[in-house]
Amino acid sequence: MIRVDAIPAFEDNYIWLLSAAGSQPSRDAVVVDPGTAEPVIACLERLQLRLTAILITHHHDDHCGGITALTRHTPVPVYGPLRPGLPISHPLHDGDRLTVLPGLELAVISVPGHTRDHLAYYGGEMLFCGDTLFAGGCGRVFEGDSAQLYQSLTRLATLPETTRIYCAHEYTLDNLAFARQVEPDNQALQQRLARVRDLRATGQATIPSLLAEEHLTNPFLRCAVPDVHHAVEHFSGKSPASPQEVFKILRYWKDTF
Repeated sequence: MIRVDAIPAFEDNYIWLLSAAGSQPSRDAVVVDPGTAEPVIACLERLQLRLTAILITHHHDDHCGGITALTRHTPVPVYGPLRPGLPISHPLHDGDRLTVLPGLELAVISVPGHTRDHLAYYGGEMLFCGDTLFAGGCGRVFEGDSAQLYQSLTRLATLPETTRIYCAHEYTLDNLAFARQVEPDNQALQQRLARVRDLRATGQATIPSLLAEEHLTNPFLRCAVPDVHHAVEHFSGKSPASPQEVFKILRYWKDTF
């Protein structure tokens, strides 16, 4: 059994700490996207864990800014995309597989769009997807293009419905507020928005979410749904020719929301 702890960082980031749990747990731990080192070290000490690896999804500083301090504190391998200036000791590519904890094999999935070399990690019905797929939304397009991001999300959407999505930011409330603009009559969305408001009112995390829930409420995974198509048509004043074009307009709409 794998335990996942959320380490809050900055204003709305989550750094994910993975460790083995059970009757005879290992002390080994893996951290995903450490944008800063101090809270990671504090959490490791509190839980009496030993860092054994670092996983990076992409090069933005709020996801990798803590690598140097962490590896100075505890020299460990750093896995992630090959990119100049990013201190990766073990570069990964689409289709690679790695075992970072006993009983947990992760598949490496290339998901360009937010950045051109963004990676996601999937295993044990868990998806660590950085800034590609968010609870209720998706990442902005920076280096890639909307077609790439659409294809990346389409690929992630084929994972099992029971997949738990560990994205890197607490954006869910804002994302669902936008989703409601797109689909005001979506009952599943209204119910989810109410739950998320209650969670955030008490300072609780809204992540992980389930992929099944994303299929019902995340407009960026619903570009082929007629209601989403009609909303985008009303916003843009033209009828999109394909779900991919729906996505492109939807992403622009969210950027200006």
